[in-house]
Order: sequence, then C-alpha cells, then structure tokens
Amino acid sequence: MGKSLLTKIMMSKPENEMGNCPFACPLDTPLIFEIFTMVTTHKTCVRKFALCGKDTVKDALRNDLWLTSLPHLTFTTLYLKWYKIGDNGTQHLTEALRHNTALTTLDLGSNRQGADDALPRNYIHTMLNLDRDEIRVADAQHFGDVLRHNTTLTTLNLRCNSIRIDGARHLAAALRHNTTLTTLNLQCNEIRAAGAQYFADTLRKNTTLITLNLQWNRLGDDGVGHLAAALRQNTTLITLDLESNQFGPVGAEHLADALRHNTTLTTLKLNGNEIGDAGAQHLADALQHNTALTTLNLQSNKVAAAGAEHLADALRHNTTLTTLDFGMNNIRDDGSQHLADALQHNTTLTTLNLQCNGIRAAGAQYFADALRKNNTLTTLKLDTNEIAAAGAQDFGDALRHNTTLTTLKVTWNRIRDDDVRHLAAALWQNTTLTTLDLQSNKVGAAGAERLADALRHNTTLTTLNLGYNKIQNDGARHLADALQHNTKLTTLTVGYNEIGDCGALQVADTLQHNNTLTKLDLHSNKIGDAGAQHLADALRHNTTLTTLDLHSNKIGDAGAQHFADALRHNTTLTTLNLQNNKIGNDGAQHFADALRHNTTMQKLDLRWYRVSSTVMEAVEQQDCRIWC
Repeated sequence: MGKSLLTKIMMSKPENEMGNCPFACPLDTPLIFEIFTMVTTHKTCVRKFALCGKDTVKDALRNDLWLTSLPHLTFTTLYLKWYKIGDNGTQHLTEALRHNTALTTLDLGSNRQGADDALPRNYIHTMLNLDRDEIRVADAQHFGDVLRHNTTLTTLNLRCNSIRIDGARHLAAALRHNTTLTTLNLQCNEIRAAGAQYFADTLRKNTTLITLNLQWNRLGDDGVGHLAAALRQNTTLITLDLESNQFGPVGAEHLADALRHNTTLTTLKLNGNEIGDAGAQHLADALQHNTALTTLNLQSNKVAAAGAEHLADALRHNTTLTTLDFGMNNIRDDGSQHLADALQHNTTLTTLNLQCNGIRAAGAQYFADALRKNNTLTTLKLDTNEIAAAGAQDFGDALRHNTTLTTLKVTWNRIRDDDVRHLAAALWQNTTLTTLDLQSNKVGAAGAERLADALRHNTTLTTLNLGYNKIQNDGARHLADALQHNTKLTTLTVGYNEIGDCGALQVADTLQHNNTLTKLDLHSNKIGDAGAQHLADALRHNTTLTTLDLHSNKIGDAGAQHFADALRHNTTLTTLNLQNNKIGNDGAQHFADALRHNTTMQKLDLRWYRVSSTVMEAVEQQDCRIWC
C-alpha cells in the first residue's frame, strides 16, 4: 500500500478554484502516520500536498500527530481550500507551520478564518491565498500591520472579500514600507474611487509591486484617474487589471495620458467597461507613442467601427503591442476593414481576438486579404461572428499563402459542410497552422470527410475541434480512417456529434494503430456499453492517449467494467472523464478494484450522483483518484 499511496500524494493537486482535488481519503491516525513516514523518507519526491473534504481537514487539524509532523515536512505547497476550517483550525495550522522552512505556498481560500490566524506576524511563506474568506476592514488593518514588517510574502490573494475603502487604506499604507510583495489581488472588494486613491499614492513610492488586480471594485472614472496619475511616476508595475470597474471615456483618457509617460507597464486589462469610441480614440493616440505595452484587453467596451478605426491607425505606428483583445464589441465589417488594413503594415501584433463583433463575409474577406501580406500574426480568433460560406472560402484561399498563422478559431460562424472544402483544401498546402477550431458550425459528415482527406496529407495540424457539428457515425468513420495515416494530430474534439456506438467502434479501431493522439474528446455522443467496450479494448493496446473524455454519454456498469479491465493493462492514460453517464455502485467498485493495479491514472471522474453515498465513501477511501 505504501508505494501506491505515495504516488497518490505526489499527484495530488487542486484542479480549479473550487478546491477540487483527487486526494480525498479520510485521514485516520494510522493513515496519517503512514503518509508522513513516507513523506519524510521521500523528501526529494513530494512537493505538493492537498487535503480535501471537510471531515478530512477538520480531523487532520485536530490530530496532534499530523500537526507535530508539519514543521519537519518538505513539501512546498499546501492546499486547504473551501472547507470552512475556521479560526481554530487556522490557528492550529499556523502554529504548526511556525518552524517549517520548506513550505512556500499556503492556500486557505474560502475557510472563513480570522486575519490574526491566517497571517500571523511571524509568517515566513511566500504565497498566501485567502480569497472568499470574509476578510473585512479590521482584518485588512491586521494584514497591513504584518506587511509593514514581513520580508517573505510575495503574493497575497484577497479576492472577493470586504476590505472596502478603509481596508484599502490600511493595506496601501503598509505597502509604502513593504519591500517584498510583488503580486496583490484585491478583485471584488468594494474599494471604490477613494480606495483607489490610497493605492495610487502608494504606487508613487512602492518599488516592488509588479502585478495589481483591482477587478470589480466600482472605481469609476475618478478612481481610474487616481491610478493613472500614479502610473506617470511608477516604474515597477507591469500588470494592471481594471476589468469591470464602471468607467467610460473619461477614465480611458486618464489612462491614455499615463501611457504616454509610463515606460514599464506591459499588460493593461480594461475589459467589461464602457469606454466607447471616444475612449478607444484616447488609448489609440497614446499607443502611437507608448513603447512598453505589449497586451491590451478592450473586450466588451461598446466600441464600434469608429473606435476600431482609431486603433487601426495606432497599429500602423505602434511597434510593441503583441496582443489585442477586442472581442465582444460591435466593429462589424467597417471596423474590420480598418483593422485588416492596419495588419498589412503592422509588424509586431501576434494575437488578435475579435470574437462576437458582428463580422460577416465582407469583414472576413478583409482579414483574409491581410493574411496574405502580414507575416507576424500567429493567432486570429473570430468566434461567434457570421463569416459563413464566403468567409470560409476567403480564409481557405489565404491559408494557402500565409506562412505565420498557427491558430484560427472560427466557432459559431454558420460554416456548412460544403463551405469546409475551402479550409480543407488549404490544409493540403499550408505548413504552419497547428490549431483549427470549427466547433458549433454545420460541418456534417460531408465536411468531416473533406477534413479527413486533408489530414492524410497535412503534416502540421496538431489540434482539431469539430465539436457540435453533427458529423455522426459517417463523419467519425472518415476521421478515424484518416488518423490511421496522420502522424501529427495530438488533440481531437468531436463531442456532441451523435456518433453513437458505431462511431465509437471506428475511433477505437484507429486508437489501436495511431501513436500520436494524446487527447480525445467524445463527450455527449450517445455512446453506450457497446461503444465503451470497443474503446476499452483499444486502450489495452494504445500507448499514447493520456486523456479520454466521455462525459454525458450512456455508459453503464457493464461499460465501466470494460474500462476497468482495460486499466489493469494500460500504462499511459492519466485522465478518464465518465461523469454524467449511467455508472452506479457496481461500476464504481470495478474501477476501485482495477486501480489497485494501475499506477498511471491520476483522475477518474464518475460524478453526477448515480453512486450511493455509502459506496462513494468506500470507493474514494479505497482509491483517492476516483471522484464520485
């Protein structure tokens, strides 16, 4: 048991901000003793450790053996997020960690603990996450007192608390003296314009902070003005995030004035505000002189064609901006023409996002023409527009000649099966495109056949997304046949395509021969136990696939047994997603038994409540990699 348990510990890490993690075993005293005996013995192996589940965390924080072991352990990251351990649990933890010299990252998000316990005055670690922890003004004052003297903390996350204006004052005052903090996240804290002024005053003197996140703080034009004035003097801040702060053209003008003088800020995020065409003009004028900014996010700012024209003028002269996110505005075809014309002259922009901008066939033609001459753009995102047949043809023609674009995203663009032939024909000749995203169009089986023919000859495409395209069984067959010859594609998404068990059979046959595909998404395809059997048989022989997504199909306990049997032999698959199928208690137990012999699987997802709570607890205790 020791070796397999150590493997689980080494693999454990949270997957997302909700604190999900595969290490979910209840910790009784013998198991705690075994874990820490191994961790101490294998000091060079274990670097991250996570405890998941309310009972697990609370039991551990009450256990003297666990706590007395902490000062001597060598893992560097400890996640204890979302489990309401409260003041007492946090106090026990910080006392135990007082003498630990290895831990650098402590995640206590969403635990509702007091500030005195969460950040003691002798805190020696470098990263602390306290998002959604009900931190209020008094707590912020405590943090401020600690930060004046702390010399180790570099990253502090206080997102989604309630520090408000007075709390901002305490933190800002502390940062005038602190010399180590480099990243501060205060998203969603109601600091408003007055709080922004406190931080602006600090930015004039602080010389260490490089990343400041103030999303969702209702700063308004006045608050943004305070920060902009500070940016004229600040020489260290690199990233400023002002998403969704209720400012308009006036705030944009303040920032534009700052950009004319600031020489260090490289990333500015202004998405979710209302700068409009006038604000876009102010920023565009500044970009003609600024030589530092590389990333600008203006998504969802009510900018139309006139604003796009101003930015296009800036792109003709600017030589530093590499990423422009202009999605979810309303530039339409006229604005597209201005930006496309600028791309024929710009030599630095590599990523352009124009999703959801009302761009139709004419706008697509402008960009396609630009791609024939532009030799720097590598990523173009036109998702959720209406380029349709003519746009697909124009891009197909352009890709025959373009030698720099690596990623093209045209999801939700009304591209039909016959329209795909132009893009498919381009793949016969294009030698640079690596990612093509056609999700949520109307490719159908005929369009899938055309793309499959291209894949037999293409030697560069590594990622293809055909999800939500109704390719059905015939389309799956064409793609499967192509993959027996293609040696480059590593990621294929064909979810929600109604391929059924017959389509699964076609794909399974290919997996027994293909040795390049590493990620395969077959979710929502009406695959049942028969299709599961075909895919499971393929896994016995396949030696390259690491991720298989089959969520939201019709696989039951019989299909689960086939996969479980396959996992006794497969040595490469690390992630298997079977959530929202029809797998019950028997299927879950089949997997638990099989994983005793499997040392490579990291996450097996069986969620959506078809497993009883009793079996769920037993299975998760038996193997922490199973999520029920």
